[in-house]
Amino acid sequence: MTTPIMHETKTHGKLSFPYTVYRGIIPEYIRSYPLHWHDEMEIIYVIGGSGIVTAQTNRHILKAGDMMILLPQVVHSIEQLDNMPMEYFNILFQFSLLGSGISDGCYEKYFKPLYDHTRTITPYLPAHSPLNRLLLPYICNLIENRRQKEDTYALMIKSNLFAIMHHLNQHCEQVSEAWLSLHSTYEKLKKLLSYVQKNYDKPITIAQAADICGFSPSHFMKLFKELTGRTFVQYLKDFRLEIAAGQLADGTLKIIEAAENAGFNNHSYFTRSFIEKYGISPSEYQKEHQKGRVSCS
Repeated sequence: MTTPIMHETKTHGKLSFPYTVYRGIIPEYIRSYPLHWHDEMEIIYVIGGSGIVTAQTNRHILKAGDMMILLPQVVHSIEQLDNMPMEYFNILFQFSLLGSGISDGCYEKYFKPLYDHTRTITPYLPAHSPLNRLLLPYICNLIENRRQKEDTYALMIKSNLFAIMHHLNQHCEQVSEAWLSLHSTYEKLKKLLSYVQKNYDKPITIAQAADICGFSPSHFMKLFKELTGRTFVQYLKDFRLEIAAGQLADGTLKIIEAAENAGFNNHSYFTRSFIEKYGISPSEYQKEHQKGRVSCS
């Protein structure tokens, strides 16, 4: 079982060509992808169903044809909407892929402001909106040719990415003081998210969490709810349940072991919480995934 990663440090694609396209299906591949961030720019394009993508404080319900534009270092999450599935593609790339690396005026003018967050882009692009329609041909081309080797398709990949960035730059804007303040707050919040990733199996109090962020407990509780849409207690419980669900799906641990490994010391509370989140008991969840593993072998 893999612990959900808050700050992704791995290179998507190759070090020499930091670009890749993933296909995702919720809940078949993952039920949710908790709050995280990475150095790559990410474009999410939904091709079927519905799901929820949260970027900073904004929660968006995405359906087929919708896009999300996520700049580097933006905290975001992907999760299931009710019991509905969502099929989508992720296009991830580092800005360095499109820069020459030698006093590149183009990079300094068009890419660095977006990486440094002195300029920003509206992340949610609904289907048939003007910018969505402008980007769609390039995104579809990247998706359709995602299995091509970059050593023979590099120019076409870069030409599509340059076209996408050209249109995005035409629609980006200077960030406001309020946005800068929010971004600064998220930088503090990232410290806590990283701490949770490493210590989810230990008790974590509101006072500890507030101290990590540098806030008073009362201000922290109010701020965390505003920034994430849930209380810290709810967030921590959901994170632990994701850990336990992954261990149950792996089938290597007993239910009580998975619960304790995820930080649940009360078995009945764990069972109630699990049913509330996933709609079935831990034992049913484990049997369902074991059955799926057998059918695929």
